[in-house]
Parts: sequence; structure tokens; C-alpha cells
Amino acid sequence: MTETRRIRKVLRSKPTMEGAGVRLNRVFGFSEVPLLDPFLLLDDFRADQPEHYRKGFPWHPHRGIETITYVLRGEVEHGDSLGNQGVIGAGEVQWMTAGSGIIHQEMPRGDERGRMYGFQLWANLPAQQKMMDPRYRDVIREQIPEVQLANGTTIRVIAGEAAGVKGPVGDIVIDPEYLDITVPANAEFRHPTKRGHTVFAYVIGGQGYFCREKTPFTFEVEGTNYFDIQRDPFVGNGSLVLFADGDEVLAFTEDQEVRFLLISGQPLGEPVAWYGPIVMNTQEELRLAFEEYDQGTFIKHRG
Repeated sequence: MTETRRIRKVLRSKPTMEGAGVRLNRVFGFSEVPLLDPFLLLDDFRADQPEHYRKGFPWHPHRGIETITYVLRGEVEHGDSLGNQGVIGAGEVQWMTAGSGIIHQEMPRGDERGRMYGFQLWANLPAQQKMMDPRYRDVIREQIPEVQLANGTTIRVIAGEAAGVKGPVGDIVIDPEYLDITVPANAEFRHPTKRGHTVFAYVIGGQGYFCREKTPFTFEVEGTNYFDIQRDPFVGNGSLVLFADGDEVLAFTEDQEVRFLLISGQPLGEPVAWYGPIVMNTQEELRLAFEEYDQGTFIKHRG
């Protein structure tokens, strides 16, 4: 029997400032570890005013993680210590595996109307892969398949599979799925999920429902806390739904469409030692990483 995942928790993004002064909304981060394991952080950097993003993210290190940047409007120029440089354009993705260490910068540029819309997700690497060679997966718009279902639902498949169509990003340790989904008004969408995987939906437009219950309900998670769902549990722009375990997720709409990122991955279940842009398993590994950065020995792979 197929079990539909229920809502475990709803998070709302909160404004913060990062880089050299970029205003963005943090959906989850350090304080949520290990709730969304293997994912560490999700930033929503949608902005209509250039002064909110133009200072960008100058040179900074990463080690032990993967950063996944998805741009909807505008573009992001990037460069790194290995000599790589390029531009992530609208509708495109960069899946960067920092591995043993990389120093890079990301500088957003708005479109002709000054709009810069995008998201950055951090995924953790398991201990045995944290010191792997860095690598990039640059995925241009034309490489991302778009599926249209009979009820009008559209799905951009970045990683994983939807309706029998596979995305271009593969061979990733945490076995991720990354879908950009739009469900039209008065429609329902179901999608199979792997048991034991962490699954969440982040709403980026409109509003929708992610459970059948439309009255308050609570249930216990892992014998610890009770999480409440609001009286009318529709979820709108800037909110994240974390699902409990199950075989599929459900989303449906009433009088307006909903657009959301559906993301999943296999939890690592490992200790997290995290400071700034570096994530390791122990405090000693973290100390060593920053010591190497200060001494100029941080980069282990030269391309």
C-alpha cells in the first residue's frame, strides 16, 4: 500500500545578509542541523533592486560540501582558484562539489529590469568523500528537460526522475532529486519518493496544499517534539514543507497555481562540524581546514 508523506514541519524563510552585503532570505541553515540531513542550507536570493545583491559574494573558501545554484532571472558570474570562470544564466544550474577545497567568488548581475532571482542549496558530503577532488556540473537551460503532465502540471527535471524523464545531473553521492514544479489551479500532483530519504518542498510562487487534512493536527516525530500545522494549511511563497517518511508526496491547488522546488536526498547520519563556508565531521578537521587556509595550503587539487 502506498503511503503518502504527511507534513512534519513548515519553515518560513527569514531575511538575512551574506557575502559583501547581499540581502537574501534564509530558508534553513545551521540551527536546523540535522533536521534536513543531508542538506545544510537553502538561501533564496530573489531581489528586484540591484543594491540588494550587486556586492555579491567575493572570494571565499569551501570544503566538505556541494553547492547547488539555480538561477531563474539575471545571471551569476563565477570564478575560482583553479582558473575556472563562467556565467550561470537564467534557467541554468551549477552543481559545484567543493570536496577537498576550493576558493571562489560569485557575483550576481540582474536582468534588463534589475531582477536577480535564484537559490543556493548546500548538500553535505560523507566523511569518505569530503576530501575528493573538486568538480563542477554546469547545466545550461537547454539540457534541463521539461515534462508536462495531462493535468497541466509542468516539471523541470534537474536531478532525479519525473514521469519517466531523467535529469542531467547524476553520479551524486546523496542520490538527490531536484525538481522545479508548477501545479495549475484546481489540480493535483503526486510524485513517488524513496523511503528513508529526506524530502522537502520550497514554495516559490502561488500557494498550495501538501496534505489532505484541512483542520489543525499534530503528530509526534521521533518521540521528541510535536509540530503544529496552521488551521488552513495552505503553504505560500517563501515557505518550506518538510515531509515525514513515506512513498509519495502530494500537492494540490484550489483557485491559484503553486510553484515549488521539490528536493530530496539520502541522509548521511554523520556528525557535522560547521563554521562559515566549511563543513567537516570533527572540530579538529575544521581547525585544520582554517589553519591550512591561513597558511596557503588549503587547495589540494590544481586541476
